[in-house]
Amino acid sequence: MKITEGFSIEALPRTAALETDFRELLPTGTRIYIAHVPGTPIADMVAAARRLCEQGFPVMPHIPARLVDGRSTLENWLGQYREAGVEEALVIGGDVAVPAGAYSSAVEILKTGLFDRLGFTRLHVAGHPEGNRDIDPNGGTRRVDETLLWKDRFARDGTDCQMAVVTQFAFDPAPVVAWARRLQNLGATLPVHVGVAGPAKLRTLIHFALSCGIGPSLSVLRKRARDLTKLLQSYAPDDLVLAVDDFKRLHPDSNIEQIHLFPFGGIAASAQWAARAQLPATSEHRDSIRSAV
Repeated sequence: MKITEGFSIEALPRTAALETDFRELLPTGTRIYIAHVPGTPIADMVAAARRLCEQGFPVMPHIPARLVDGRSTLENWLGQYREAGVEEALVIGGDVAVPAGAYSSAVEILKTGLFDRLGFTRLHVAGHPEGNRDIDPNGGTRRVDETLLWKDRFARDGTDCQMAVVTQFAFDPAPVVAWARRLQNLGATLPVHVGVAGPAKLRTLIHFALSCGIGPSLSVLRKRARDLTKLLQSYAPDDLVLAVDDFKRLHPDSNIEQIHLFPFGGIAASAQWAARAQLPATSEHRDSIRSAV
């Protein structure tokens, strides 16, 4: 099975609230994450989730710890999602500098036990193959590794929910597969869903990569951008995804399970790309993967 089969995809709440029937865009059963944009009322988030649930999709809203001002608010949000038919959640720290309340990390949200008590069945947490300066401000991966290993233990001993790690998007497969391999060597068992930027204009992707703190793999885009005429050309992640797929075939014990699409060029474009992606990985990316592991 190709790694592009069974992909999940991100959606903004305003996109999910549009009149478009997502059944016309996505395969049956596609998991749809709903990003929690700061300032979006919870009522709008829940309405978008309900609409997608009614269309038959498994829906996974973001629960950003730093945007929750207390336990009662968290319980209220999760209760509203459950009433809308949601059974899954992506639990993250949240990209705001100052927490709204007592929670500053996904770990603190998970420790409340509310997901199990309210009947959630699946939880995902974030992974950062290229590091995270918010967690390790001086570089390196010590704290981010410790946090992810705690979540791995929590998945085994602290919850009845199924769990997985979904990563930040990248443009070079080498850091991704090296990170996934290192997690396994540290004893982690959580499945990894690799974040992938869907087809979009090169200029658009560079903008999002810089704003999201993408590190080493940004050089893949910068090489293309040296020719300014290419900034308006489209980028597609064939090389990256099929190199990861190649790695998975060579290493059947890998913890890499599937891909998660960030549709910067639109949901329809990403879904169409996933349906037709068949190009072989380039020798350059095959070599970079072999050197990484």
